[in-house]
Amino acid sequence: MPFAALAALPLAWASAGAMATEGALGRPITGMQITPFVGIVPPEAGMQWSLGYVAYDGRIGASRQAPIAGEVALGLEADVDLYSATGVYVWPTGEGRWNYASMLTVPYIMPEVTATLDVGGLQRQVSDSASNLFDLYFAPFIASYHVSQVEHWSLGLYVYAPTAEYDPDRLANPGLNVWTVSPGVGYTKLLQAGTLEFSALGAVDFYSRNDDTDYRNGAVWRLDAMLVKRTPGGWGFGGVGGWIQQLQDDSGPTADRLDGFRGRSLGLGPVVTYGRKWQGGEHLDLTLRYVREFNVRNRFKGEPLMVSASFGF
Repeated sequence: MPFAALAALPLAWASAGAMATEGALGRPITGMQITPFVGIVPPEAGMQWSLGYVAYDGRIGASRQAPIAGEVALGLEADVDLYSATGVYVWPTGEGRWNYASMLTVPYIMPEVTATLDVGGLQRQVSDSASNLFDLYFAPFIASYHVSQVEHWSLGLYVYAPTAEYDPDRLANPGLNVWTVSPGVGYTKLLQAGTLEFSALGAVDFYSRNDDTDYRNGAVWRLDAMLVKRTPGGWGFGGVGGWIQQLQDDSGPTADRLDGFRGRSLGLGPVVTYGRKWQGGEHLDLTLRYVREFNVRNRFKGEPLMVSASFGF
């Protein structure tokens, strides 16, 4: 049974903690949360490892206001590099309908943020940058139910802890200063003798309040999907899409000034994969994807790029 890092890459990860939760991005980036075979936890027990990199350059134009660091900005720009190392432990439950795993991600973030602020009736552009560990991301459990050899579901509870540094007076912070809990459901269907994969991942992100800025992000629903056709040589080619839809208004004095600042985003792009498995059970899986965001409201609009590698021994 094939394996990839489940929904474990920390993109779900992501958001430039730099911008605080109210920085118009939140945790997810459009189309970046899903991994190949997201519905499958394999029966083989042991550790699996993943390395990931996401580059994101996003903007909110001056025609839209955005909350950041307790202020209202007349336009935002963010350039974010996010690195991650993930460990996934598959529990020794053997063959059967159910298999289980747990995971932990240690991310490192390098954000650069530029905002246009209104100070005393005058517009002033300010910039800030940071480089440090990002908030830890973990899943106490991920359960996978195998309907058949070709159809699989996964259930997981993913948690972001506010472990990184945070200063409410800075534009760029390594952390978001909030807890986020994200229950998620994954699905994988293998067609054409296993050479065609369709996977989808849906989740809802629930945020705690940022006590330093009195800002709370509303619940955010997200759905990612991936379709990949693989060749006998191990290469795979296909597409990926994402939909982020905020379900509730943000709350707090700054959010009230912006009518709740409820956001949404859609994105589509290509994906290329390569996988190889050796006789001893070792495997390597590489994924490259690019997404172009559109129909964006009250969020950054950009073109995220992701490179990831998962491997086991």
